[in-house]
Amino acid sequence: MAEPKVIVVMPAYNAEETVERTVSDIPEGAVDEIILVDDCSSDRTVEIARSLGVTVIEHTENQGYGGNQKTCYDEALKRGADIVVMVHPDYQYDSRVVPHIVGFLRLGICDVVLGNRIRTRREAMGCGMPVWKYLSNRFLTLCENLLLAQNLGEWHTGYRAYTREVLETIPFHENSDNFVFDTQFLVQAVAFGFRIGDVPVPVRYMDEASSIAFWPSARYGLSTLWTVIRYHLHRLGFGSKLFAKKDAAEDE
Repeated sequence: MAEPKVIVVMPAYNAEETVERTVSDIPEGAVDEIILVDDCSSDRTVEIARSLGVTVIEHTENQGYGGNQKTCYDEALKRGADIVVMVHPDYQYDSRVVPHIVGFLRLGICDVVLGNRIRTRREAMGCGMPVWKYLSNRFLTLCENLLLAQNLGEWHTGYRAYTREVLETIPFHENSDNFVFDTQFLVQAVAFGFRIGDVPVPVRYMDEASSIAFWPSARYGLSTLWTVIRYHLHRLGFGSKLFAKKDAAEDE
């Protein structure tokens, strides 16, 4: 069988201080291409990424975190990706783990693999995760596992890998252009019966790494719970474009 084409996508915004380290840590030969989508950065992110041999796509208007991912996945599919890994270029997640995450998809064990930042409370807090962020993450993850019949260590990581089938099935263009895009995508993966797993991933909290502030995080938490409610309403017969297969959602 032919080896799957693996593409890393990086939704970027003002990552000039970290993008080189993130790219350099991806093991040589682990991926076929790296695509960085720049969301109107005001720094040298694009210039540095191009100097590293990364494929760069520039938005002419800021699309938001979710909007950026839509471009990332569209471009990866267009370029023939069989497996797509999202790595934030802010150096928060350890990109050395890419080939191990890909392995679970390559072997057909999972359809979606997440990088779990919270193996233990001590480790997460030791890496600099704020207390309020840890507590909210634990609460939301508990609710999502119970309400969606899953057993994930963390639902709110930005380190993710998907098979082509997942991206071709899920109507992600119906999702928010903001941070709740990630939650919507995972709940959609549950709705369509995809197998989701996770692996432990070292994480770094530092000034250069992007992070959501408290009040935007609170809105994100409420949006997360609303997404789960929408899923159950959909199952009860109150249809939602979020949970219609891609072709059906586009036709509505």
